[in-house]
Formats: sequence, structure tokens, C-alpha cells
Amino acid sequence: MKSRVLHISNKVSIPDNEIRFEAIRAQGAGGQNVNKVSTAIHLRFDIQNSSLPDEVKEKILALHDKQISKIGIIVIKAQKFRSQEKNREAALNRLAALILKSMVKQKKRRPTRPSRSAKKKRLDHKTKHGRLKQLRGKVGLD
Repeated sequence: MKSRVLHISNKVSIPDNEIRFEAIRAQGAGGQNVNKVSTAIHLRFDIQNSSLPDEVKEKILALHDKQISKIGIIVIKAQKFRSQEKNREAALNRLAALILKSMVKQKKRRPTRPSRSAKKKRLDHKTKHGRLKQLRGKVGLD
């Protein structure tokens, strides 16, 4: 079997030997097939010992995702399909999506101020609301 490579982007790819697959029995409904055939896939990927660039590793570890363990191993369980090969592809796609999500650069927030008309509208609403509440008070007998 020749080794394959999972291409994430133009600069990032993962050799197949860095990804471990384990076939397990799927959970849930499925009849007799679910009890005797291991179609679900556990994908394990060690971030620290991978060939990914260091900045990508740091960004992945900075993600607070439930699929990333404390020691830096990504664990993905795929059991959506009834065939092992489809679940393997689904797990690889989810790994690629997770890595791509970490590589997206966040835009820096530029602080803004409310416009003059927005301030005026807010103050007008406050005044109207205050008058309305004042009308709800007890009526005085002068």
C-alpha cells in the first residue's frame, strides 16, 4: 500500500503515517450489523510529533476544541456512515476542517464610537420612556 498525503492547503499537508486509524463498533441503532461489524473509525493525530509547521501547531493547540486532548492529540470519532471507508474519509475531512479553522486569521477589531444621530436617538428614547413612566405614577389631589 503506497503512502498517501492529506492536503490541507498549498503549504500544509500531513503524511498518512502520522495519522492513526482504529476501527471500532459504532453506537446506536443499526440492527445486527452494528453488533458484529466495526464500521466506526477513531482517528488520532499527535500535534506535537507531526510534520506541521510550528506556527500551525501553536494555533491548533490554542483552539479550545473538545476534540483536542490536554496532551495535544486530536481524537475524532466518525460513525455516520455504514461503511468503514466512508467513515475514514469523513474523519479525514473533519481533521482537515479543524486544521483549516485554526489557520484562519482573525481580523483585528477597530474600536468605533456611536454616531451623533445614534446618541440623539438613544437620548430621545430615554426621555420618552421616562415621561411614560412618570405618567404611571399616583395622581395627586391638588
